[in-house]
Amino acid sequence: MKLSDVFNAEAIAANYTEAASNKIPYLGEGLFPSLKRAGLDLDWIKGHKGLPISLAPSAFDVKSKFRDRVGVAELETQMPFFRESMLVKEKDEQEIMRVESSKDPYAVQTLNNIFNDADTLVDGALVVPERMRMQLLAPLDGKIGININANGVNYTYNYDPDGKWKEEHYIKIESPEDKWDAPETCDPIKNLEEAMEAQEDVTGATPEILLMSKATFNLIKASKKVQNGVLAQNTTANVDYTSARVQRYVEEELKVKIIIYNKKFKDETGAVKKFYPDNIIMMLPDSSALGNTWFGTTPEERVLMSKSEVDTTLVHTGIAVTVTYNTDPVNTKTTVSEIVLPSFERMDECCAIEVA
Repeated sequence: MKLSDVFNAEAIAANYTEAASNKIPYLGEGLFPSLKRAGLDLDWIKGHKGLPISLAPSAFDVKSKFRDRVGVAELETQMPFFRESMLVKEKDEQEIMRVESSKDPYAVQTLNNIFNDADTLVDGALVVPERMRMQLLAPLDGKIGININANGVNYTYNYDPDGKWKEEHYIKIESPEDKWDAPETCDPIKNLEEAMEAQEDVTGATPEILLMSKATFNLIKASKKVQNGVLAQNTTANVDYTSARVQRYVEEELKVKIIIYNKKFKDETGAVKKFYPDNIIMMLPDSSALGNTWFGTTPEERVLMSKSEVDTTLVHTGIAVTVTYNTDPVNTKTTVSEIVLPSFERMDECCAIEVA
């Protein structure tokens, strides 16, 4: 592909037009703060917090009974590796010089946008951990884990190998008339209230946050029972039935905060997808960290950072950016790599409900 194929009116327009989704911050960065560790291995202690268990009765003058440490499991795995490069070739360099010397006032800025390979690749690297974090927070069919399959490599991580989390922290609405895509008969407030009570029975704490997509929220809004509840609170003849009113009604009824996450990305095939899928809600204990996003040591960081002839730097805790220059042929290669995997220490304080 020639530079002229991408330096055109469309490219100039794109340089000034940012997708609305790009402006939405990554939700997972706050819920799973980034940390760094050496190597590939990741292990963490996952605690099943649960309710307190009464002490066992005992007779006098006998040895005390040892209690097992209930619900503490050590999980260990190797973190996955991601790497990709972009190349500025000799012909590109020549055409860059030609365009930069032109009279076009937008030329340099648009060229910077097209050939900012480091930013392009780093943006792609930031997508990876957010996909992982949102997969953990959207356990479809109760399967809590991570699955990314691309370039002939399949990364699959099961965070619930014994099925205990699904048994205690996952609910699926099965009845067709109760599913939220049946607006005439469904009752979202009742379903959420029952799920929250069930979670409180297991953990001893009531969820404070409901995480969902915009489409899932719209199912709540479309429910006739929710609509009647909202309108019953207003005595005026004409009431605007808005999303803001619905959100306020649900939050007041359930004493929760609703977070609607609709940020999007393009996968390896170029298809546009949502980070957080539709038809599922994750109930979170609070807005503090649920785990961590762990970055390991990439080959570029381990080997190349000490080489004076190679330009390697770390960004965003553990993403390695390496720029190399070849002399025959003359070209510039930008490589971005990361080893990353989130831990989910507080997963047993979270509960999912699949609604349609």
